Amino acid sequence: MGCPAVSTSFSHFHPAIAMSLFEQIEKEYIHAYKARNAVRLTVLRMLKTAVKNRLVDLRRPGGSLSDEEMLDVIIKEGKQRQDSIEQYRAANRADLADKEAAELEILQEYLPKALSPEELAAVIETTAAELQAAGPKDMGRVISAIMGSYKGRVDGKALSEAVKQHLAQ
Repeated sequence: MGCPAVSTSFSHFHPAIAMSLFEQIEKEYIHAYKARNAVRLTVLRMLKTAVKNRLVDLRRPGGSLSDEEMLDVIIKEGKQRQDSIEQYRAANRADLADKEAAELEILQEYLPKALSPEELAAVIETTAAELQAAGPKDMGRVISAIMGSYKGRVDGKALSEAVKQHLAQ
């Protein structure tokens, strides 16, 4: 079984083998090293370092993270890449922005599939109704509920804008 060139969400996990996200990244790191895939290797090495740092923060050095904790680390690293892309584009550094975009693309392979705009609109409508959100003052409650239920599947900026538009109606 080789390293998948492009995979989506958690679909590259074999259902019969209960492999954690942490173990999957370790395995794919070895594949990237053997395949001499420099970009993937760099991203996975950075991710492994971020995991080790998180384990130290949690006072569990040498341990492992749960899939939920791994998801938090990957989301954080993805946000850092997104911010870098925006800053590099603003500074007219397309070469560096493209490098960050390639890294972000690899990180996104380990995140659950993002909600489509239609799915997001339906989730906002349902959540707002459940919380009896009446206007912009309830925006924080709606966003918090959605981010908690759809972690890693929703971009915070896009969600904020969509909730604002929905509650302004």
